[in-house]
Amino acid sequence: MSKEQFIKGRGAQLNVSNRFHEHSHEQRDDFLNYCASEGEEPEKTKTSIIETFPKSIVNKVTSPDVGMDYSLNPYQGCEHGCIYCYARNSHEYWGYSAGLDFEKKILVKRNAVELLEKKLKSKGWQAKPIVLSGNTDCYQPIEKDLKITRSLLQTFLKYRHPVGMITKNALIQRDLDVLKELAQDNLVSVAISITSLKEDTRRILEPRTATIKKRLETVQKLAEANVPVTVMMAPIIPSINNHEIMPLVKEVAERGARRVGYTIVRLNGAIGEIFTDWIRKAMPDRADKVLHQIENIHGGSLNDSRFGTRMKGEGEFAKQVEQQFRIARKLYLKDLQRPMLNCKLHADYKDGQMKLF
Repeated sequence: MSKEQFIKGRGAQLNVSNRFHEHSHEQRDDFLNYCASEGEEPEKTKTSIIETFPKSIVNKVTSPDVGMDYSLNPYQGCEHGCIYCYARNSHEYWGYSAGLDFEKKILVKRNAVELLEKKLKSKGWQAKPIVLSGNTDCYQPIEKDLKITRSLLQTFLKYRHPVGMITKNALIQRDLDVLKELAQDNLVSVAISITSLKEDTRRILEPRTATIKKRLETVQKLAEANVPVTVMMAPIIPSINNHEIMPLVKEVAERGARRVGYTIVRLNGAIGEIFTDWIRKAMPDRADKVLHQIENIHGGSLNDSRFGTRMKGEGEFAKQVEQQFRIARKLYLKDLQRPMLNCKLHADYKDGQMKLF
């Protein structure tokens, strides 16, 4: 595919049909040819922000594979545009496509802080870590202006409630002041996602994320502030980044990461079609090889929903990845214990201030 036809700054290169819609539409070749001849874009690439006001904000996580009990997502959709993102499928529940719509139509939960505070003050709630974000990144670009995630962190601090964070955006450095206070009472842990040490790989896989340099800097600054930080190499994609396991673990360990984790790519639901279209356009020379290797990891299919195997895969490739991580951890990391956050303080702060009697 010519460079002129590739949508720069976006991961997905098309909008796939929403499985919940009765009707679907497609772009015909004659329309695309017309756009090319007229110098017009077949898809509007500008991001739109859609305000929502949900009735609840804290979600119970039932999957045994993800290592969290509760999650909170202030945003739905994600402008980062990571081509492999499992969260793309969730955009269909809002009536949009898992493809370009996921990156361009960002739903903002304007009453997120109010709902969290209501939850933390409720009599029936007992403190358990709530993770920002289990689905879409809480530090995606719009957060710079809206500061919803910062307000949520301040709410967790006010009520002395444990919170976990997952992000691949260096914007988290803005909130180091709040994170330091939370860390003093062992109320926070952070996972930074770093898929590759190569900027060219990052740019094509995750077009609107923070650079690798900024993410490594973020790991180091969090560690220096005594905020427990884990690095997630997620996902590992065969023939794209699996050769980087050892150097990546070494690098993040030197920056102060306490733990490393990983997942292997899985292309569930609409993501299979989106990823296949993307790799044939972005990496045509190796597309078939990568797709066949992913199928071999997941029992002959791009789509794998089996609990217990879907995150790590199976077969020879999966075994090799597991072995490499085992060796890397032994060589470069000393603290492999998952940080246990403090759930004991919250009961004394349910009204927003410590009980004196």
